[in-house]
Amino acid sequence: MAPSRYACTIEGCDFYARSKGGLTQHNNLIHRRIIRTRRWHVPAPPLASQPPLQPHSQPQPSPPPSLPTPPLSASASPPPPPPPPFTPPPFFPPSSSPPRFLSPIVFSATENHDESHKDNRTPPSSPREEDTSAADVDHAIGEQVDMGPLQRLFHKYLTARKCSPDGDSLPPDAPPSPPPSRPKGDWFPFRNQLEFETADLCYRRVQMSATHIDALCKIWAASLAEHNAPPLCVDHTKMYEAIDGIENGDVAWQSFHVTYQGPRPERAIPSWMEASYDVWFRDPREILKNILGRPDLKDDIDLTPYRDYDSTGIRQYGNLFSGDWAWDQATRIANDVHTHGATFVPFVLGSDKTTVSVATGQSEYYPLYISPGNIHNSTRRAHCNAVALVGFLSVPKTDETCSDDPHFRHFRRQLYHTSISTILQVFKPGMTCPEVIRFGDGYHRRVIWGVGPYIADYPEQVLLAGVVQGWCPRCLARPQQLDGGALRRCREHTEALVEELHPGTLWDTYGIISNVVPFTNDFPRADIHELIAPDILHQLIKGTFKDHLVDWVTKYLKASYPKREYKKILADIDRRIAIAAPFAGLRRFPQGRGFKQWTGDDSKALMKVYLPAIENHLPDDMVRAVRAFLEFCYIVRRNTLTDTDITELERALAEFHHHRTIFEESGVAASLSLPRQHSLVHYIHLIRQYGAPNGLCSSITESKHIEAVKEPWRRSSRFDALGQMLVTNQRLDKLKAIRIDFAARGMLNPIFLPAPLRALQDLTEGNHFQEPPPAPENALQFHEPRSRSVEECEDEPQIDGTTLMAEVNLAAKSNPARSRTFQDLADEINVPNIRRLTRRFLYSQLHPNVTLRTARSVPPQDLPNIPDKLRVYDSAVSVFRAPSDLCGSSGLRRERIRSTPVWRGEAARYDTAFIMTQPDVAGIFSMEVARVLAFFSFKHQDIVHPCVVVHWYNWYGDARDDKTGMYMVRPSFNSTGSKHVEVLHVDSLVRAAHLLPFFGEQLVPKEMTCHQSLDSFELFYVNRYADHHAFEIA
Repeated sequence: MAPSRYACTIEGCDFYARSKGGLTQHNNLIHRRIIRTRRWHVPAPPLASQPPLQPHSQPQPSPPPSLPTPPLSASASPPPPPPPPFTPPPFFPPSSSPPRFLSPIVFSATENHDESHKDNRTPPSSPREEDTSAADVDHAIGEQVDMGPLQRLFHKYLTARKCSPDGDSLPPDAPPSPPPSRPKGDWFPFRNQLEFETADLCYRRVQMSATHIDALCKIWAASLAEHNAPPLCVDHTKMYEAIDGIENGDVAWQSFHVTYQGPRPERAIPSWMEASYDVWFRDPREILKNILGRPDLKDDIDLTPYRDYDSTGIRQYGNLFSGDWAWDQATRIANDVHTHGATFVPFVLGSDKTTVSVATGQSEYYPLYISPGNIHNSTRRAHCNAVALVGFLSVPKTDETCSDDPHFRHFRRQLYHTSISTILQVFKPGMTCPEVIRFGDGYHRRVIWGVGPYIADYPEQVLLAGVVQGWCPRCLARPQQLDGGALRRCREHTEALVEELHPGTLWDTYGIISNVVPFTNDFPRADIHELIAPDILHQLIKGTFKDHLVDWVTKYLKASYPKREYKKILADIDRRIAIAAPFAGLRRFPQGRGFKQWTGDDSKALMKVYLPAIENHLPDDMVRAVRAFLEFCYIVRRNTLTDTDITELERALAEFHHHRTIFEESGVAASLSLPRQHSLVHYIHLIRQYGAPNGLCSSITESKHIEAVKEPWRRSSRFDALGQMLVTNQRLDKLKAIRIDFAARGMLNPIFLPAPLRALQDLTEGNHFQEPPPAPENALQFHEPRSRSVEECEDEPQIDGTTLMAEVNLAAKSNPARSRTFQDLADEINVPNIRRLTRRFLYSQLHPNVTLRTARSVPPQDLPNIPDKLRVYDSAVSVFRAPSDLCGSSGLRRERIRSTPVWRGEAARYDTAFIMTQPDVAGIFSMEVARVLAFFSFKHQDIVHPCVVVHWYNWYGDARDDKTGMYMVRPSFNSTGSKHVEVLHVDSLVRAAHLLPFFGEQLVPKEMTCHQSLDSFELFYVNRYADHHAFEIA
C-alpha cells in the first residue's frame, strides 16, 4: 500500500508531501542539486593515446566532483593521488607572474621554440571547488513569490533593501526620495519645446551637417522676417551651445597614455617603442549610475538574483539574474555580513575592433561598451540606450618587419588588458564595500559592483583569456581534438601553471601565453575564463553556418560534379533562394547568394530559406546536419529557456555532431575540430550560468558600432576624427538623456513625438494603422550600402513600453482605388460567391453559439442580408509578443500582412497567415494555414465588421519532414476544383506565415520571380525558420 505521506530525506528538513510528485517539486524548489564539472586536473596524454572523437555519442550530464579516469591505453596508469588543498592567491598577480604594468618581456621568444625547453616537472593540479553534496540545502534561498505560472525564489541576503541617501535602511512602505527640484516648465538649456525638438531633429535624428543647419536657419529667418519675429536658432553654433549646456547624461571624456617600458635595441629603435598610445574613456561608474537612475527603465531592471520554476519544478533561464552565476556571486558577496541587503550590479562589457573607411579599410577604432547586467535582455537588445560607449582602446600598429616581433606582440596584448583595467579601477572600492546610488524608481540602494560577462568574438576571446590561437578560451581541449572532452580552465589553475612551468610547456601543452595577465586579475570574484559570454552572431551564424556549412556545401558540389553540372546545380540553388515569397522582415536575394561582402544580416537571412534550396541536391545527411544546426541556433536564441529546452538543445547538438561527419568523410572539411564549432558544447553550461544567450550576443555591440562609431565618423571631417567623434557621442547622449527627463516630467507635447512613438500612441489608442509613404526612387543614394540582399519590409517600428499580448487590426485607411461593392470584389479576387460567404460569416457573428462550420448548413433564406457597399484594405497589422526576435523593450513585434493586387509596382502580393481554428488543441494543429485574398470591412446595423477572405491550405501529413524538420501544407480545393475559400473575422488571424516550395527534383525556371512561387507549386513547407517566433509556434 502506498504511504499517505512522503517525508523529505534531506537531513534537517521536516517537510512532508502528500505525493511523490509533491516531494519531487519540493526537492527541485528547495534542495538544489549542484553538479560541478570542474575536477582535479590531470595532464593531457599524448595525442596518439587520446580516444578518437565520437560525435555519435549522446552527451551525458556532468558527473559530480571526482577524480577523472585517464583514457584507456597501453601505458595507462592509476589516477594520481589528490593534491594538497589549494589556497587561491589574493586578488593581484603573484610575485612570480608578469607585473601588471608594461614591463620588459621576461620570455622573449615563446612563439619559436623546440623540444629543448620541455619541462619535466609535474604540473600543478587545478583547484577543486568546495565539495557540495547533492543533498546539501542552499541556505541562500530567501523569499518565494508566486509569479502567476511561475514560482520565483529570491536570494536571501542581497535583497536590494531601500535606504536613505546616507545608506540608512528604510521601512518597506517608505516613499521614494524626492527627485531633483526642477519645475515642469523648465526647458533649460532650451527656451521651449520647439527649440529642443528642432535641435533633436537636426542633430540626432537627421544628423544634419553644420552647413545644412545654417541654411535651414536662414530659410527659417526669412520666413519669419515679414512677421518681425526672430528665429529660434540663428546658426549651428547657437544650437551646439544649447546642446552642450545640457546637464543630463553629461559624463566628460578623459584620457591617459601608455608607452612601452621594455628593453630597446641599441640601434634602429622601432617606431612603436617610441610612440605614445592614448586611451580615451568616460567614467564607467557615472555611466551606469545614469542608466540605473533612468525612470523609463525602472520596470526593466532586476534588483535581486532569482530562480524561476514552473508548476512541475522545471527551471527557467531568461535574464542574467535568473542564472546560477549571479546567484553564486551574491552568495560569495554575502559572506561579508556588511553587504546583506545590498544590490549586486555586475556590468556587462563588450569590445570589437571595427573599420569605418570602406574604401581603404585603414581607419580602425576599438570601442569599449558597458551595460548593467541587471537590465533585462530584451531592453539591452532594443536600442533603448542601455548599452553605452565607455571608451576607445588604442590600436598599436607597426610595419611588416616588426609585426612578428614577440616584444610587440606582448606589448599589444598587455596594452589591451592594462587599458581596460585602468578604465574599470573606479569600480574596485565598490566591489567589496557598498556604495549608495539612486535608482529609476526614486529609491536609493546600497550597491556592490562586479565584473560581469564579456561580449567578444573568438579572436578577442583568446586575447582576453591569454590563450594561443586555435585553443578554447574556456577549456583545456587540444586544438586537434576540441570536442574530445576536456576540463574547464580557471584563474587559479592558470596562475599555478604559470608559476611552475616553462613558457614553452605552457604554450604547447595548455595553450597558455605565460606573459599575459588578464585584466580580471585586478578585481575580486572575476575569472576571465568564466566570464567569456556566448556569441551567437560570430560563433553560430557567421562562423559555423556561413563560413563552415555553406562553404562546405559549395565545396562538396564542386568536388562531386563536373564543372558544368556543378555550376548548373549552384545556379538552381541560387534561384530557389531568390524566389522565396516576400515576408515581413525577410531579406531577399534577387541574384542568389553569390556575392562576396557578407554581413551578419545576410547570413541570418540565408538561414531562413536555405534548407529547401539544398534539398535533393545534396546527400540527406548533409541536409540533416544543416537542419540540426539550425534547430540548435533557433533554440539558443529563445528569450527564455527551460530545462526541457536544454534537453532539446542537447539532442540537436548530438544530432549535428552525428551528421556533420559526412563533410569530413567526403573530404570537403579538413577537420571538424574548429574553435567556433567547438563553442557549441559550452552553451548548455553558459545558459545555466548567464540565462538566455540572446541578451549577451555580439550583435548588440555591432549594432552599437553604427551609432557610436560609424555615423559619428561620417559626420566628422575625417582628419583627426576621434576628437570630433567623442564630442558627437557626448551630445547624442545628452539629447537622449534630456528627452527622458522631459518625458518623466510630462513636458513633451505629443505633436512633437517622433514617428515610432506616434505609432505606439496610435496602437494603444485604437485602430489607426497607416500605410507608410512610398520610398523615393533615389533613397539609396543617401545611405552607404551595407548589404547586397534586400530587406523586404522595413516599415514596422519596434514597440516599447506596453504589455499588450496580441492584436490584429486592419490598416487605418482603405484603398479607394479598389473594389467598393461585393460584386466588384468578387471579380477582383475571382471568388463569385463572396457575398454568400460574407452572409454566412455574419450569421456566425450574430449567433455566438454557431460556428462557421455549422453555419454552412443554414439555408440561404435564413442568412442575414448585408449592404452592397464595402471598403477594401491593402493590409492588416498583427502585434504579438516575440521577445526572441528583434522587438521593443516590452517584447512586442509589429508585422504587416499584405493582400494587394500591386506591390511596389511589380506584381500582386497575397500573403499567407496562421488562422486560429482550435484554441483548445495544443501545438501547431490548433491553427490552419491560409492565403489572404482580401481584407475588407462592411457595416451592418451600425456595427463595422472587419473581415478577411482566405484560401485554405491543408496539412500534408501529421509529422515534420525528416530532412528539413518542417511541416508541409498544400492548397485546398473543393470537389468541383474551385478554391476552398472562407470569410473570417480579422481577429482569427494569428500572424503571417511563410511558405517555401517543395522543389523535388525539378529545376526552377530562370524567368520565375518571388511573386510567382506561391502560385507555381503544389506542396509547401511551413517555414519555421522565418523568425524565432515562427520557430516556436511551427
